[in-house]
Amino acid sequence: MKILDRYIAKNFMVGYVIAFCVLIGLRIIIELFVNLDEFAEDAERGIWVIAGHVVTYYTMRTTLYFRDIAGVITVVAAAFSLGRMVRANELVAIIASGVSAKRIVGPILVLAIFFTGLGVANQELLIPSISDKLVRDEDEFAGEESYDVWFMTDAKGSMICSRRYVVRTQTFEQPTIITRRPAQGRLGIWEVTGRISAKAATYNARTGNWDLVDGVFIGVNAMKPQPVASYQGSDLLPKDIPVRQMSGFNMLLSSRQLATLAAQKAKIKDVAQLTSQKHFRITDPLINLTMLMVSLPVLICRDPKTMKSAILVSFVLTAACFVMTFVCKMLATEVVFSRLMPEFWPWVPLFIFVPIAFIELDSMRT
Repeated sequence: MKILDRYIAKNFMVGYVIAFCVLIGLRIIIELFVNLDEFAEDAERGIWVIAGHVVTYYTMRTTLYFRDIAGVITVVAAAFSLGRMVRANELVAIIASGVSAKRIVGPILVLAIFFTGLGVANQELLIPSISDKLVRDEDEFAGEESYDVWFMTDAKGSMICSRRYVVRTQTFEQPTIITRRPAQGRLGIWEVTGRISAKAATYNARTGNWDLVDGVFIGVNAMKPQPVASYQGSDLLPKDIPVRQMSGFNMLLSSRQLATLAAQKAKIKDVAQLTSQKHFRITDPLINLTMLMVSLPVLICRDPKTMKSAILVSFVLTAACFVMTFVCKMLATEVVFSRLMPEFWPWVPLFIFVPIAFIELDSMRT
């Protein structure tokens, strides 16, 4: 790596750290101000306990904030680093020495690809691993959560109901499990085979089953109930239950988990939502890179007087791409032109902005 590459990369890294801290910090401050009364509900626990809970809560949620605005952070960092170079007339000197403008943006693009990879790892590995913690409310402390569960399905097609699930003990209280099997020759149709009832069901990490207390199984055509010690073969894990209880939990799952969940869904709109999210997992990192590629040619300017307008134009282009992506996410599960096209809409922002990015890069003056 040449000295020039290291210098540009250092400027971009400084800008990225500043943009990350400012944008993420601003969102945390706004949410903390709005939710302060929720945290204060348990003031009797003491100020240090509450402070520790706040720090833990927002440290976890930083993963979500980074996922949502990773592309914007990269564009802001590029604007900050190139703006400093233009203001100090360094960019003019570099170009006057014979270095191509495309050569200047090379280190920025390499680092942007690296941070895009971090974003993918954040979405596919880190967020799913802590998804049960990300769905906590502001006034819920670790291990104290409980939920009522109604007709939660697993990979076997069974539906689980319980008036209370206790997170700390990983126990369903008085659960009822309606067992089902796929109907032969009828896609998406299930047949009820029986019902399991028990006083409690506790997850056994060693066997991967749910151990039942006084469990009984009553078949559809059975004359009398049969005792059953455990519910076996379910893919429903304790960490999945809090996530399943929250609306929009699909955004916290990995691509593999989305594919598994899509195989269990029967409703067309549910399948369309999961399909569009799987495609957006591919296109979102590409869209973040496209935002940068659209903005970089605008930011490469020689005159410090035009830098402010260049930054404004780059932010407008980034906002247009951001809004287009949001609109496509809304349309992905809606009937448009008499068709439901969850595979098409995730790629629309790329179809529009990638050609613009390459045209701008090709027309960049050197």
